[in-house]
Amino acid sequence: MKKYLSFFRLRFNTGLQYRAAALAGIVTQFFWGVMEILTFRAFYDSDPSSFPMTLQATSSYIWMQQAFLALFMAWLMEGEIFESIKNGNISYELCRPFGIYNMWFSRSLATRLSRAVLRCFPILLVAVFIPAPYGLGAPAGPACFLVFLLTLALGLLNVVAFCMIIYMLSFFTISPDGIRLVSLSMVEFFQGAIIPLPFFPDAVRKVMELLPFAAMQNVALRVYSGDLAGSALQRAVFLQIFWFFVMLACGKALEYRAMKKIVVQGG
Repeated sequence: MKKYLSFFRLRFNTGLQYRAAALAGIVTQFFWGVMEILTFRAFYDSDPSSFPMTLQATSSYIWMQQAFLALFMAWLMEGEIFESIKNGNISYELCRPFGIYNMWFSRSLATRLSRAVLRCFPILLVAVFIPAPYGLGAPAGPACFLVFLLTLALGLLNVVAFCMIIYMLSFFTISPDGIRLVSLSMVEFFQGAIIPLPFFPDAVRKVMELLPFAAMQNVALRVYSGDLAGSALQRAVFLQIFWFFVMLACGKALEYRAMKKIVVQGG
């Protein structure tokens, strides 16, 4: 475990060096958040009572989504890993005295955390001072905020575990581009990145909430905005834990099978 923690620290410190990229990301995410909120406001102006969340709750959902975009977005994957599988450089990784899955997991975790740390605080700071109902509202209370942090961490683990499955499936394809594009487009829709899950019809929403994608960002953002509490919250946290271990087991199984059949430069 110590060697993976060391690799995590190294990757995390490396990620903190990209400050110019972080600044560009902050500006982009801030203006994207503004555009999303204004788009939703146009619909709220027609009939606010027909929506399952208030405009303030929706605004908080969007600002937290933008602030922690690096944690939630499954498309934020490392091209370097895909390239090493395609061009055979994976052989150098296999020579190292640790498992591919654990190394890539700690590496992906550190990369996402370092990017989120650089971007989240400026976005949250500005969003707090935007007048209601367009700014970032406060959580319902200290207990709600602690649950939000727990679900945020579980959501991050689910995203990384899912990305690890995509990495491992790439061993069985000539090119990972197809499976990568299809899976990530599907995730973005089903995790509530485009439209929050409460906005879907009840029959559709209940099914979507059971899927592993809802465990990624949907739970944490709805907890913070006050849309998820009580027994529904308990079930959502249970599903986050359940899907994490399921995807972890699937990723490990794929790693075991890939290592048995891997071919590098015909050898």
